[in-house]
Amino acid sequence: MPESPAPRFGAWITLDSSVMAEQVARLGFDFVVVDGQHGMLGYSELRDALIAVTAGGCPLPVARVSRNDPGEIGRVLDAGARGVIIPMVDSGEEARAAAHASRYATSGGRRSYSPVRHGEHFGRAPGSTDANVLVLPMIETREGLAALDEILDTPGIDGVFVGPYDLSLALGADMPFEEGIRSELEQALAQIREAARQRGKIAGIYCGTGEAAAQRAREGFTLVNTCHDMSAVREVMGGQLAHVAAQGLCVAERLAEEMREH
Repeated sequence: MPESPAPRFGAWITLDSSVMAEQVARLGFDFVVVDGQHGMLGYSELRDALIAVTAGGCPLPVARVSRNDPGEIGRVLDAGARGVIIPMVDSGEEARAAAHASRYATSGGRRSYSPVRHGEHFGRAPGSTDANVLVLPMIETREGLAALDEILDTPGIDGVFVGPYDLSLALGADMPFEEGIRSELEQALAQIREAARQRGKIAGIYCGTGEAAAQRAREGFTLVNTCHDMSAVREVMGGQLAHVAAQGLCVAERLAEEMREH
């Protein structure tokens, strides 16, 4: 039985700021995901964020695309992504489409060749870069869970990435991680990581905190998100405001109270 590799930990970028993306990359994460699905970035902003992540020294810049579309997948790879996360993949056929869009013809795919980003691939065979690109369909639905083996066995697929929020809702929760579906969710997560481990493939998952990420890594997930840029801004900056407010020194709190009184 293959051994699970050491886990790698990452961060999630949704804000339209290449400066933020570079600073996050400089913190030492193993990977940084630039979110083209729920993030507030168009293609130009996503491209700039990927460049910034690379400039910040992160070894694995990853893009989540908004849908399983060959044009969109090809564009984020052209922009410099070394990994692509594809949402809502529900079948082996959909996984094959994602793999074909991410690989050149020499590797059995249908990706169009255009070495645009800084000309970094000029003089190199296109297929030689395929081994450096991770292709990770997301498991977020009951259909995807049912097709897990077929998805993982698809040539050109390096593993799967779990979207636990959407998977929770798909299992019947009104809110993510609701207690009523917690047991079924944990069973599904165990099924996913074990199926990936048996094949020597990546089991990735989104977590919103380092504490949750450490727990999922102990369970056997191997590509684990730890934090989210917008949440980090709210928590850190909000925490500093709360600190001064607790001492009765927060002007904004006093003004808000005065407005309520009037």
